[in-house]
Amino acid sequence: MIARSPDAQGKNAHREPWQMALQDVVSDSDELLALLGLAPAALAIDGDPAFPLRVPRAFVARMRRHDPDDPLLKQVLPLTAERTLLPGFSHDPLAELAANKLPGLLHKYHGRALLIVTGHCGIHCRYCFRRHFPYAARQPSRQQWSQVFDHIRRDDSISEVILSGGDPLAVPDRQLQWLIDQIEAIPQVSRLRIHSRLPVVIPQRITAALVAMLADTRLQASMVIHANHAQELDEDVAAALQPLRRAGIVLLNQTVLLAGVNDQAETLSALSERLFAIGVLPYYLHLLDQVAGAAHFEVSEPLVHGLRAALLERLPGYLVPRFVRELPHARSKVPVFPGASP
Repeated sequence: MIARSPDAQGKNAHREPWQMALQDVVSDSDELLALLGLAPAALAIDGDPAFPLRVPRAFVARMRRHDPDDPLLKQVLPLTAERTLLPGFSHDPLAELAANKLPGLLHKYHGRALLIVTGHCGIHCRYCFRRHFPYAARQPSRQQWSQVFDHIRRDDSISEVILSGGDPLAVPDRQLQWLIDQIEAIPQVSRLRIHSRLPVVIPQRITAALVAMLADTRLQASMVIHANHAQELDEDVAAALQPLRRAGIVLLNQTVLLAGVNDQAETLSALSERLFAIGVLPYYLHLLDQVAGAAHFEVSEPLVHGLRAALLERLPGYLVPRFVRELPHARSKVPVFPGASP
């Protein structure tokens, strides 16, 4: 064991448990596989070094031991397949750099603006569509944040601001509070939406202080979590979300359709049922964004059609998520089944 210096101990003493969990991650493939009782030689591990392994230990604890096909493991383990270059897969699959007119701001859709709060994330999902995004070069200074809020203030059509990243809940509460204060001061903005994976991978992040912050704002607040498999949603996650529900925060989930992870009707049905049981409504099922390094997760179009038909047979309509894809320069999410219900 490496002894910590008194300075290090003192520094950590002022950190919240969720901040400690955010730092205490598995970042070595050999360690991850050892924790799961798997042999590295059995898996083709050789991902993109620019996007290293990062997974919280609480998420590792939900993985099945001795199972190389565990759906949670597949989402985070860097594989040789990431190095396969295929036509159509790019570093900027949604042309977000063109919409990033100011550091920290993405303004693609009418009526809403998205703020890239941070490039930091609690987990590196191998299918992440922003895995190549140049966060360091696009992180705003305090002065540039002022320009972002001026941009929103000048556009009367913007009624909703979305906090994204990275993961916006990876920043301290004081930074979140400052951002919310700036948004609240813009008269035409009435809604605040937070997109975050932290409630799933580090449920300790949902603190009483965070819940109070979201409950006290004049803005109508919602949180979109990100779970791809019912196995991710253990009792710790369920318990963490309950204070948000009681505070009136709308809870939605978005899922990415991933080959070998959740491309079975039984799996998606179980996810919707589990989400609803813990107070979260299935929202979007995203087809894979064609980001370089993630082609091995893509699901074929015929299978997508079959999955939706099966979900409609198994579930009430309100538990069937909207099947959508994002396309560069589109004015909205694009329904995979235009005009279909629900």
